[in-house]
Amino acid sequence: MAETVRIEPLSGDHDRSQFLSGSDALDRYFREQASQDIKRRIATCFVTVSVAAQDVAGYYTLTATSVALSAFSPEIIKKLPRYPVVPAVLLGRLAVARHYQGQGLGGILLADALKRTSRAEFGVFAMVVDAKDEAAQRFYEHHGFTLLPSEARRSCLPMAAAQRGLPGKTGR
Repeated sequence: MAETVRIEPLSGDHDRSQFLSGSDALDRYFREQASQDIKRRIATCFVTVSVAAQDVAGYYTLTATSVALSAFSPEIIKKLPRYPVVPAVLLGRLAVARHYQGQGLGGILLADALKRTSRAEFGVFAMVVDAKDEAAQRFYEHHGFTLLPSEARRSCLPMAAAQRGLPGKTGR
């Protein structure tokens, strides 16, 4: 699938009107709010475009966040400086269009987000996600994310662990 799609920043050239992932909240955000968040520098949004059909096959958003040191497991805390919060990036939304689901595109989008984050020229200890449901939680756990002990569905993946698992490790 990776050879048949390209990932690029969301722009006005992308038709978002027909995007349907099966999640009304994710679809509505993509159609109505994503470009506003980009303009306000609240989030960045990247889209996967089908090379053949030239349609948007999926998207994800990234934004800066922080996590209280106390939210991490004791094993992680003992390796960190005693700052009250730790810098992180939030993978706020990740969605795949219905007709592209089941082809591994979610994993491709996640890998791209991790690569972009690992190349960031500022401190980022971990990527954080808030799984919307059990299926999403299983998806992130499959990719190495672990639940934060004090959070319901918030998981994290330290960037050091992510970089060890990234193909090429130095970018696309």
